Amino acid sequence: MLSHMRTTVVLDDALMKKVKLFAAGKKKTLTEVFTEALTREVSEDRKKLKTFHLELITVSGRMRPGIDLSDRDSLYDAMGEDR
Repeated sequence: MLSHMRTTVVLDDALMKKVKLFAAGKKKTLTEVFTEALTREVSEDRKKLKTFHLELITVSGRMRPGIDLSDRDSLYDAMGEDR
């Protein structure tokens, strides 16, 4: 026997509008959308995902003469890259 619980959740109007549009686009009920989203969020598989870690590598050096860090176009020109 399936067990269901009814509850009240207060959502921002803009979010609810997005959810309704999403559900309509997927031809799903709001209950299906919320159930799938919440199931994904609390699943054990999600907790097992590794956290991405970006290691920044820095090197010592000096600024090249004539380089203006506030001018994107001159930086591209100095690097010899197309935009």
